[in-house]
Amino acid sequence: MAPYRFERTDSAAELHERYPELAPGTETGDEVAVAGRLVLRRVQGKLAFGTLQDGSGRIQLFATKQATPDYDAFRDLSLGDWIGVRGQVMTTKRGELSVQVAEWVLLAEARRQFPDKWHGIADTDTRYRQRYVDLWVTEEARDTLRARSRVVATLRRELEHRGFVEVETPILHPLPGGAHAKPFVTHHNALDMELYLRIAPELYLKRLVVGGFEKVFEIGRTFRNEGMGNRWNPEFTMLELYQAYADYTDMMRITEELVAACALDLHGTTALTYDGRSLDLSPPWRRATLLDLVEERVGVRVDPRLPVDELRRILDEHGVAHTPDMGPGALVFELYEKTTEPELWGPVFVCDYPKEVSPLARDHREVPALVERFEPVVVGRELGNAFSELTDPDEQRRRFEEQAERRAGGDEEAMVVDSDYVRALEYGLPPTGGLGIGVDRLVMLLTGATTIRDVILFPTLRPEQTRD
Repeated sequence: MAPYRFERTDSAAELHERYPELAPGTETGDEVAVAGRLVLRRVQGKLAFGTLQDGSGRIQLFATKQATPDYDAFRDLSLGDWIGVRGQVMTTKRGELSVQVAEWVLLAEARRQFPDKWHGIADTDTRYRQRYVDLWVTEEARDTLRARSRVVATLRRELEHRGFVEVETPILHPLPGGAHAKPFVTHHNALDMELYLRIAPELYLKRLVVGGFEKVFEIGRTFRNEGMGNRWNPEFTMLELYQAYADYTDMMRITEELVAACALDLHGTTALTYDGRSLDLSPPWRRATLLDLVEERVGVRVDPRLPVDELRRILDEHGVAHTPDMGPGALVFELYEKTTEPELWGPVFVCDYPKEVSPLARDHREVPALVERFEPVVVGRELGNAFSELTDPDEQRRRFEEQAERRAGGDEEAMVVDSDYVRALEYGLPPTGGLGIGVDRLVMLLTGATTIRDVILFPTLRPEQTRD
């Protein structure tokens, strides 16, 4: 029977750090206990060499028929078996730091064979479906997912340093809101009511600002019942933050500073390479309006105040599909998304969006038909979304009702009227800046990953096809 626990004294990395320059053939007399998977083995008659891998790295095991109990069983262990080993720290004649096996115990048997470590897992579906195998045989996968942990820790540390308070808001919502997205629907039996997995924590976080929390943030899972692809997974991680007495220009500074801090923590520099192209994330980033960027790209000046027929003609000329229900703001936004955004290597803050596609953002203080909203765009994709938040309860109700009409007309991503949120605004929301950053996309950017599946431990996949 396998033991219930094993008392380990050291990790592989700790041993390499403690004994960096032992001369070949040294016996230290220092007894240690290590544990991990046996990933390599070489037998030479009465000597057996093994490589033990734990979460920190690798250490060699040195076993002899004379000194190692159950030597034959040790020699016949399967690659992938978990073992615990006790013995002294030493170096072999070739100078390899090792643990001499004086005692050992089988902690768990590997009944399935691991892929060849030199070739890894060729089938990508298997990589994501059997992540527990991928992590052992693919060093890059381990590095990427460790990097993700560091990015989240850096975001949290930087925001706490700026005086933000971390909070947790509901994941089950009575109404879907805070973003344009189709929600997942579930049912609460005791209350006999439908609930929705959150598509954004935004409306709850702004309620907290109404309640007196001047700087709040949340890092948590968000769910959207949409398509899947290299940049989309049905559940993903968002950072959302809100700051009283601020506007979207303050959110730009926070965004570029947070991203730069993550790059520095991971790489020691903000000058990176992504997909073979150089990228400099150091602040300040370029600021440009959506309308100016579209004009730079397609050579035509568009504006939500133009007649709908003229905007439709412009989209047709540039091969951009559209539907009859799109108003002028939606048409301008569609032209931007299809022709301009993919070409922005950045980083750039794309500012001042049409009001029609931004129901939670405040009216632009100078330009009618636009709102104070930006998206940070890097390597052709948005990293997040930010506003000068709408604080007028009457205007918010009007926009909710407009959204509800679209929903009734068949737009499943349109918002509903959240009367409680409007009531919260009636108690007074001070000038507020809000920001959401997609953590998965940020990690993709900083690790060079080209698909979101590489930065999520267990991405959503189609059901596995099994054979009878």
